[in-house]
Amino acid sequence: MNNQAVPPQKSPRRLWIWLCIIVIGLAAAAVFFLWPKEEPAPVREPAKGVVGTITDNWDPQVSTPSQEGDTSEEPKKGTQIPGYSGAAMREGDMSLKIRIGNPPANHVGFIAVLKLKDGTVLYESPLLYPGQGLEEVPLTQTLPKGTYEALVEYRCILLEDGKTPLNTAESGFTLYVS
Repeated sequence: MNNQAVPPQKSPRRLWIWLCIIVIGLAAAAVFFLWPKEEPAPVREPAKGVVGTITDNWDPQVSTPSQEGDTSEEPKKGTQIPGYSGAAMREGDMSLKIRIGNPPANHVGFIAVLKLKDGTVLYESPLLYPGQGLEEVPLTQTLPKGTYEALVEYRCILLEDGKTPLNTAESGFTLYVS
């Protein structure tokens, strides 16, 4: 008798089971890595430079005057832009008390830029979501005594991505420095 060991033969059934497990595993991995992922909501990034205290429940404290003969209680459609008649500060101050923000009824984001008519930028906000605003704005520089024509430029931004520019509106006012 020959006592030679005969190598065990792998059954074709066991081979097919392992092959199926590997194929299913590769398919699951492909689905996991290739399936479209949901875009995360825009991140409220911190602003670079001068920011100020941004509040989430900012109230523009403005009323929409009704049109003569308009008795409807329905709110007006469109983007609301805050307006100003004037603001005052002292020479040497590095902040200005002015209400800059994005009214809660809006459906766009704002980047607010406070500047003089000559183009000198005094403040630029980060992206302000509806209902966010500032009561006091830190300035990039102080101003000498005088009367200045200033404006707040509101850059409207698409909220879905927080980057796509839409349109721009300006609200002019007189800045008094005493």
